[in-house]
Amino acid sequence: MTRRLPWVLTSVILLVGLAVVSAAALRLGAAESTSEIVMSIRAPRVVMALVVGMGLAVAGVLLQGSLRNPLADPALVGISAGAALGAVIAAAVGATFGTFATGGAATVGAGIAMVIVVWAATRDGRPEIVTLLLSGVAVAAFAAAVVSVIVSLSPSAGVRSLSFWTSGSLALATWEGAVTVAVFTVAGLAVAATVVGSLDVLALGDRDAAAAGINVAGVRYRALAAVVLLIGAGVAAVGVIAFVGLVVPHMMRIIIGPRTGPLVVVSGLAGALLLLIADTAARLAFGPFELPVGAVTALVGAPVFFLLLWRTRVSQGGWA
Repeated sequence: MTRRLPWVLTSVILLVGLAVVSAAALRLGAAESTSEIVMSIRAPRVVMALVVGMGLAVAGVLLQGSLRNPLADPALVGISAGAALGAVIAAAVGATFGTFATGGAATVGAGIAMVIVVWAATRDGRPEIVTLLLSGVAVAAFAAAVVSVIVSLSPSAGVRSLSFWTSGSLALATWEGAVTVAVFTVAGLAVAATVVGSLDVLALGDRDAAAAGINVAGVRYRALAAVVLLIGAGVAAVGVIAFVGLVVPHMMRIIIGPRTGPLVVVSGLAGALLLLIADTAARLAFGPFELPVGAVTALVGAPVFFLLLWRTRVSQGGWA
């Protein structure tokens, strides 16, 4: 049997890591570390990385638990693409990225994408693993096509200059944007807190969970609503960042075990740390040039996804 760390000890270790990496991220950079640069440019970027990373990781825990799908990730199942489309539509009619207007529009877009994907993938009351991924691919492709059309036709220079945003970047993080994302993230965490205990029972299967007195549909819908709140505003502010919601929950399950409550706490901290490390590396590795942070997370996440896909296929006895 694999020996696991207590989740409280793991949380303390992650908090220390967050403090160390945050301090380094504030001090390191191509420009001199004046108080103005630190407080106006680097600090909001660090805060944005923390809240977005936390939201992505917790959303991954909730998706995987509520849909009982080990491959669920907000970007892979099309939710992030729906949020991106909502944000671009809002920007095309005059809203500014990183504000409550684009955050709200992105949340609506994420919700619509969620409804479509889950509806298309559900059979006999349960979303199927492969169909969920294929539905997510279809929704993401459609949303990306519409975004391309809007970007191409929009008279707004801000909308036309979205190449950095579509790959995921924290380069334009502001205090307003960080506060906006934090508000939506806190709301999502509050909704998530109402379902974490029930998700442990839901892991036994819908029938057994219902027999134990769990309102299966209500728990699932609240978990998915929390995912929408956790993802939408973050995508509106920094773009689509894939694989954080896939990799982090699986890593933390190995370390502390599968209980949803502790897993949400530890995954949130680990997601914040992972995205902050990835963004700091993207900013410093090839200075003065900067990589999109989405590319950095994909370099790590894509191989992990292939491994999980293979393991899930083996455990299912094949999908042919």
